[in-house]
Amino acid sequence: MTDNVRLSAGDAAPDFTLPTDTGDSLSLKDLRGRKVVLYAYPAAMTPGCTKQACDFRDSLASLQAAGYEVVGISPDKPAKLAKFRENDAITFPLVSDEDKSVLIAYGAFGEKQLYGKTVTGVIRSTFVIDENGAIEHALYNVKATGHVAKLRRDLGLD
Repeated sequence: MTDNVRLSAGDAAPDFTLPTDTGDSLSLKDLRGRKVVLYAYPAAMTPGCTKQACDFRDSLASLQAAGYEVVGISPDKPAKLAKFRENDAITFPLVSDEDKSVLIAYGAFGEKQLYGKTVTGVIRSTFVIDENGAIEHALYNVKATGHVAKLRRDLGLD
C-alpha cells in the first residue's frame, strides 16, 4: 500500500455515499453546487482530532457564509462519531469510512510517519472540492492544530 494515489487540483473528487454520525447517509454528489471542505482525520475523540474538529466547528459559520460545507471523514463507526458530535458539539456531518475505501481513493490512507516510525493509517488531509465536484486543493499531512486558520488564509477568507 505504498503506492498512494495523490489527488491534485483539477482532478475529479472521488464520489462517495457513506453513513453519518446521525445514522443517515451523505453523498458527495448531493453537495454539488456548493463548495465542500472534506477533511480526513485518524480517530474521533483523540486530542488532535478533537482540536481540529472544534476549529472547524468554530469557523463553520464563516466558511458557510463563503459558500463552503464542511464534512469530516474517518474510519470510526457511526456510533463513535455520534458520541464525538455530542461531546464536542460538532455542527457539521461526520462520515464513517470503516473499510477505508474512500480514504484510499483520496490518498488519505497509507504509510505515514508517527513518532519516527513508519505506520499505516489515516493521513490527516484536507480536500477543497468545487461546486462541480473537482478538487481545488488537496492538502496532505496537515497539522491538527492551526490547520483551519491556515486553510482560511489559503482560501482568502481572512
